[in-house]
Amino acid sequence: MVLYPEGSCDPGSWKDAREGETQDPRPCLCGVRSSSAPICHCRHPAATKPPPSCRLSPAMDSAEVESDILRRVRTLLRELDGHHPACQCDRGMLRWTLHKKIDQNPGNSSVLVRILVKELERAERGDFRHYIIPLLHTLMYALIKAPCISDELCGRVYDFCKKLLTLPKPFCTIGLDYAVRLKMERTAPGMLYQRMVISEQSLKSDPYPYQEKIFIFADPELLSEAICNALVTDTEAAQVSQSPRACMCYVIIHTMQAALGEGCDVSGLKASLQDMPSSNVEHWFQQVVTAVECAGSEAGTDRGQHAARLEKIHHSILGSSQAGNAPLGRMQGTPLPNPNISFHLWTQDDQLWKELVLFIRPLSQSCEPDCLSQDLDSFEIQDIISDCECCEQSRFSVLSTDSGIERDLPAAGEEPFAPGSAEAEHSRLHRKGGIKKKPSPLESVAFLQAGGNGPGAKPPAKLQRRPGTPPEPAAPLQRLHTARILLLGDDRILGRLAQAYHSLRKRETRRVFLTSRLNLQFYYIPVVTGQPNTLDVTDHAASGHEELCEVAGYLGRADPWYESNINTLCHMIPKLATMPSSPSKHLVTDLFITDVIAYYVRMGIQPVCFQVYAVKVFFNDPAQEPAEDVFLTELRTQGQDNISHRELSMTKKKMTLDGPGLDLTVTYKKVVLSDRVKELAMSLRSTGLVMKAIPAEEAEDLLCLNVNITEIVRINNLSGRSFSAVANRLKTRNIKIRSTEQRPFTVCLDKDSRRTYRNVISVEVSPCLEPSYCLQKTRTMKFNLHKTEDVGLVKYMPKSLLLPINTFAGVIQ
Repeated sequence: MVLYPEGSCDPGSWKDAREGETQDPRPCLCGVRSSSAPICHCRHPAATKPPPSCRLSPAMDSAEVESDILRRVRTLLRELDGHHPACQCDRGMLRWTLHKKIDQNPGNSSVLVRILVKELERAERGDFRHYIIPLLHTLMYALIKAPCISDELCGRVYDFCKKLLTLPKPFCTIGLDYAVRLKMERTAPGMLYQRMVISEQSLKSDPYPYQEKIFIFADPELLSEAICNALVTDTEAAQVSQSPRACMCYVIIHTMQAALGEGCDVSGLKASLQDMPSSNVEHWFQQVVTAVECAGSEAGTDRGQHAARLEKIHHSILGSSQAGNAPLGRMQGTPLPNPNISFHLWTQDDQLWKELVLFIRPLSQSCEPDCLSQDLDSFEIQDIISDCECCEQSRFSVLSTDSGIERDLPAAGEEPFAPGSAEAEHSRLHRKGGIKKKPSPLESVAFLQAGGNGPGAKPPAKLQRRPGTPPEPAAPLQRLHTARILLLGDDRILGRLAQAYHSLRKRETRRVFLTSRLNLQFYYIPVVTGQPNTLDVTDHAASGHEELCEVAGYLGRADPWYESNINTLCHMIPKLATMPSSPSKHLVTDLFITDVIAYYVRMGIQPVCFQVYAVKVFFNDPAQEPAEDVFLTELRTQGQDNISHRELSMTKKKMTLDGPGLDLTVTYKKVVLSDRVKELAMSLRSTGLVMKAIPAEEAEDLLCLNVNITEIVRINNLSGRSFSAVANRLKTRNIKIRSTEQRPFTVCLDKDSRRTYRNVISVEVSPCLEPSYCLQKTRTMKFNLHKTEDVGLVKYMPKSLLLPINTFAGVIQ
């Protein structure tokens, strides 16, 4: 099925109010009707192809077009002020319908850009700063897709972006980024479109060798099978008609039209490119890319010189028969292909890392696994960093006394001693039996080294060099790949992401591979199903949608444009997945969910960083090793029910005297305004506590834990003994909780029942440290006689592990 929102404003069915037209008696699904446009602008996805009269007439008066676009822009701004449409299903659709309208009438791109510039200048004068970033993103997206924008209009946008440099973050950051892009676009029109298509489609191009890919990860236990199947169908449908040849033709035509304007024979170019063999199309594509990149990099190149270069290529493509006979026509739009998207069901813990490795170096481009040399040392990905306080693991020193020859090894029947056994401790310095292990293709040295053979990679080290010859300087690695990881679900999948990200950082600390070659970006779209899923969330005090989407709620409060475009998908995606398939599915060309995802990952480049917290869990059984984990949003503890009959009788007797719950000792470092450490301790009886890492208000500190402890207080009065529950609230970054009466309790991380620890006697929580910081600090401390922390390179490294999630504006102060 094609994901098309019910009640959405399909751009193919827009109709302007005309004299003599009668109003549609059917109920309006989108709530867009007004006195100026009484005709409903929506249709059901199962409707047939809209009649031609539903589309905007090319002969429509320019003043009427401008008035209609201005009305839509003002409606979009009213939504930012909290004035939502009459129909809630229309929320989040206004931006999409505005851009789709321009796609249907590319000649109106300049009108939209001019209106948006005026609205931006009006917002700056009136100090409506919350309008600036949404309007600027809308403008830049329209400018990238526009067939041709005049230099005068680009100059006005460029001047406005420079004005933003005087404002605080994130306005100055976004203004600087767009000012740099616009400067290149003014010199070489079409560069932004060209670079976007080349990187997203991974087209081979030496002048611009960058590649991007979107990885959508969904937890099959959090989303229903219908939602997963619908998303797979939608992402596959978006890639159907996007061959490399077609994308190359799009780049050639769009670049020619952007530089030459009405002097470009679009119809002739399409006909010539269609008749060419693929090798010729690729040749002209490379010529166009080289011309554009050279114009953008050369300091003295102006717009006229660039147009002259493309004019020659334009005549060469058309041929001598058509050169000079190009008819002057109106602007024609060039589709912006959907980005390369892959959908993954997150079933394995290390699946994220494996997909990233395959993105850097696909198996098809490297040697086959069977051809990997068995003599190479296998690169076993162990998250072990010796003497690192955050990743400590036991290591055994073993002294080998054999000759190192395979035939001298003991017979296969001799069993090696198990680590930790009495025999192993007795013969600690004797050689242990070895196990031959075939290296995994993703973990072999040959495979990982082959990943660096691309452009900008470090050449393999030479085994020998002449005496007296200085070593060749290694070429610096370039991050030519960008992986955009998009998570679908609620806070529980973000908890899994925090685990995977922490594991990835530990791998990279042990052996750097991805970090030097890959630019990693994280995105998040909340999705909550209406029906309860297989996971049990009834233990929580509140199991509503807001409770499961605290991160999305915070991002929406920090960035209104994220709230308007992304948070509205929370309930829309499950609704679309359950809709019946359209009988005219082949007529629908615009995929709503894919379009919104593409817009989000293209324009959402401002990260909001969340602190990842490390938790160490100690169990009731002294023989059981403590467990180490991380969490992002929440840690919840409560008393354990299944205890022995003897403990149960003693517990009932104690509950009669002291009330429900268990006795806890809480030691924490209080957060004070002066940022000085103030350690406090308290003993109380409690039924449980909740640690929230996501603040309920935007103004609260994001790098702080809000701990809510339910304390049981005994009250003695004339009528007898009674108990009352009192809520204690703490703000801290480090806290330790221990059961003083040795009664176990349970610990649940990130609201995920799959990550529940039982028989817990003590918990320690602190900000998770960056693994590279831990390793560098350990190395520094070995050679530091005074044992002073944060000396040398350590003081310049990030100390805490932060998980960045991209939004459109970041956090607006």
